[in-house]
Amino acid sequence: MSEFKDKVVIITGAGGGLGKAHALEYARRGAKVVVNDLGSSADGSGAGDAADAVVEEIRAAGGIAIANKASVSDRAGAKSIVDDAVAEFGTVDILVNNAGILRDKSFKKMTLDDWDLVVNVHLNGTAYVTHAAWPIMYEKNYGRILFTSSTSGIFGNFGQANYGAAKMGMLGLMNVLSKEGASHNIRVNTLGPAAATRLTNTIPGRDEDLDNPDPARAPGLVTPAVLFMTREDAPTNKTILASSGNFSIVGVFKNQGVAYGVDASFERLLEDADILLDMSEAREGWDRSGSAARS
Repeated sequence: MSEFKDKVVIITGAGGGLGKAHALEYARRGAKVVVNDLGSSADGSGAGDAADAVVEEIRAAGGIAIANKASVSDRAGAKSIVDDAVAEFGTVDILVNNAGILRDKSFKKMTLDDWDLVVNVHLNGTAYVTHAAWPIMYEKNYGRILFTSSTSGIFGNFGQANYGAAKMGMLGLMNVLSKEGASHNIRVNTLGPAAATRLTNTIPGRDEDLDNPDPARAPGLVTPAVLFMTREDAPTNKTILASSGNFSIVGVFKNQGVAYGVDASFERLLEDADILLDMSEAREGWDRSGSAARS
């Protein structure tokens, strides 16, 4: 029996692409799925019935699912996603924050409206839905939360300042919530996916046939990492990159650096620039004790 059987799973942006792949797999494993999707275009405009279509597909296969078509970037809409899960299934066990849009332009040409909209959907929308689910998980001492980041934020990508900033923000949110949720068995992780979706097709130079996709770029090849990070024995505060069936961990590293104390000066830092910038012996995490003094 699957460990996901009867778990109540919310997946935002599940009307297509990655979110749909996740929803179908959770449902196949016996989970009760809330399929959220506004049904908008890739740039966030309009609305549609994509969530209904995925629910119909799940039910046709014998699974259990309901649709929610609210926008995650609207506070009341975000709360309605969690409210619908509780009203239909009684609780929330797993939350996969996946909803997203793209409005790519170089920062010089980007309007602040495009900045705000992308950040609101990705970062604020993730926070809004998570904030609504958090008290439920906290009270029952169980929760698995996943944020969806991107290599565009973790490593950077030209023309995606709004998207990259929002996606890197996921790691900061994870770092904090993994600590705040630890005492109540809430585990929080982040996904860095890559697959052929309608969003990636908006990137200049990308024109993949989504009706006949390259099997190596299938969204479903990302889903194993999602299950791994939301299982009963899930890790916490981890970021996994997933694409084409390949999986790896990304971490934050710190070197020993230099420490001068009250004798610090610009000139000394210049003199030791090579030591300061050397990451060859860096270690993951933050050593709160500080750097060893420079002799």
